[in-house]
Amino acid sequence: MRPIPGRIRICRLALAAIIAGTALSVQPASALIVFDPRNYAENLLSASRALEQINNQVASLRNEAQMLINQARNLTSLPTSMLGRIEGNFAEMKGLLGQAQRLAYNVQDIDQQFKDTYQNFGSNLTDRQLVDGARERWQGSVSAFEDALKTGAVAVGNIEGTRQQTTSLVDASQAAVGVLQATQAGNQLLAVQTSQIADLTAMLAAQGRANALESARRAAAQEQAREQFSRFMAGNSYSPASVKMFHD
Repeated sequence: MRPIPGRIRICRLALAAIIAGTALSVQPASALIVFDPRNYAENLLSASRALEQINNQVASLRNEAQMLINQARNLTSLPTSMLGRIEGNFAEMKGLLGQAQRLAYNVQDIDQQFKDTYQNFGSNLTDRQLVDGARERWQGSVSAFEDALKTGAVAVGNIEGTRQQTTSLVDASQAAVGVLQATQAGNQLLAVQTSQIADLTAMLAAQGRANALESARRAAAQEQAREQFSRFMAGNSYSPASVKMFHD
């Protein structure tokens, strides 16, 4: 008698299940996947710390790069320079003062010429020499006032140039990218102010020289007048002569 086909199929399924269970029961434990939350947290914390350290290193490198950039800016020289024009102003005023006529700004020359021209009214001088001395003193005063006017004209002419120099240097100082540029702009501004002071000093010196020579001329004229009056009263080198008031 043959078995029933349905029972055979059930027997086969049961045998397959038994074989599969037997194979699973004999599989090693290392082949199974196990999740450890504690180990995962520790790994995550280590990765976070490593990332933070990398970020700190990146920030440090960024700061060092910025510091180098700032140092380069601080060492950048000022592109604007007014020293040539300032030195030109000094040279112009110095050359003008060197052209002072007659009694110049030399102490030794002034000492000798002043004695010869403004203090010598002795009896060894003739009337003609006295007159020539008076004319020379007058010409000295006129020349001194002319020199003073020239000096004042140069000082006034430098005002516009000084204004332009100051404006350029102030703009350069405000646009400075570093300490060196700002310092150089400040130094050049001081040089411009020094040039102004030099112009003012030269102008005052020229004016004072003119006033001093004029005062000396007046004092010398009074002394010469007394000398000539004394000679007249003493009758020295005076001889009467006929004078015609009207010509025929």
